[in-house]
Amino acid sequence: MLAPGQISPPGGWPEVLDSYGQLASELLAFVLATAAVYLLGRVVVVPLVLRVVRSRNRNNPTLVTATETYLKVGFVGLAVIVGLVAAGQGGFLTNTDSAILVAALTFVFGVAGQEVLGSLISGLFLVSDPDFNVGDWISWPGGSGTIEEVDFRVTRIRTADNETVAVPNTELTTNALTRPFGRDTYRITERAYVSYAEDTERALYELREVAGNGDRVLEEPAPTARITDLGSDSITVEAEFWIDPSEGGIVDIKSDFRRRLKRRFDDADLTLAPPSGRELSGSVAIEREAAG
Repeated sequence: MLAPGQISPPGGWPEVLDSYGQLASELLAFVLATAAVYLLGRVVVVPLVLRVVRSRNRNNPTLVTATETYLKVGFVGLAVIVGLVAAGQGGFLTNTDSAILVAALTFVFGVAGQEVLGSLISGLFLVSDPDFNVGDWISWPGGSGTIEEVDFRVTRIRTADNETVAVPNTELTTNALTRPFGRDTYRITERAYVSYAEDTERALYELREVAGNGDRVLEEPAPTARITDLGSDSITVEAEFWIDPSEGGIVDIKSDFRRRLKRRFDDADLTLAPPSGRELSGSVAIEREAAG
């Protein structure tokens, strides 16, 4: 019996407490199940799969990094679904009302995310391309650089200036890509200009010798030298030699060749890139003012 002035508790409090208790238990089940699946995937499944993929694709780091990215995202989705089922909300995914809601959301995101979906599909094509790998130097109409990572939407490329550029995957799959260093050998072509007064045959001999004396120049194919143009002021000679591009440093190799070529031509008293001559014609009139 209540004392005077006391207020009796509403009759619905037990039901409210029960509903909050049920909600708390469902939330706890969701968190535990989601965390268990996610941790199982990150700690056990993902490293195991990556170890297998890496052992079978030692020359394809692109596939390894892409597999890791897709597995992590996939386990996030799987963990959420398992968490909903563990919380007793699995019927949300199958009942009629929820199915209509899911279909509506799918349509909205499908219309709004066509570009994202296109980039995702393009990324899958890039990952499956054996000639497109992390560490490759590529050039496309928008620039050039070294592939660092292929993500869901973009491919990250490091340029020669050490800048990181995020290029949409669709741009790389819809344009022509060039991989100048994608094979075991790479040809370097260097040109020089000599005077008409010089011995051209000796210039070609010295040019071929300089091309063949580089530290990283391959013996096969053998270096060559030829005349490519008879200009108005000089003769254009050209050297071709091959290197292994896997070690990088292409710019340094070209710079070293030009340095050695200049020193070799100086020692041989050959004039390299003589000053241009210009012939002027016409007349000049000089007017002198009369003295006041």
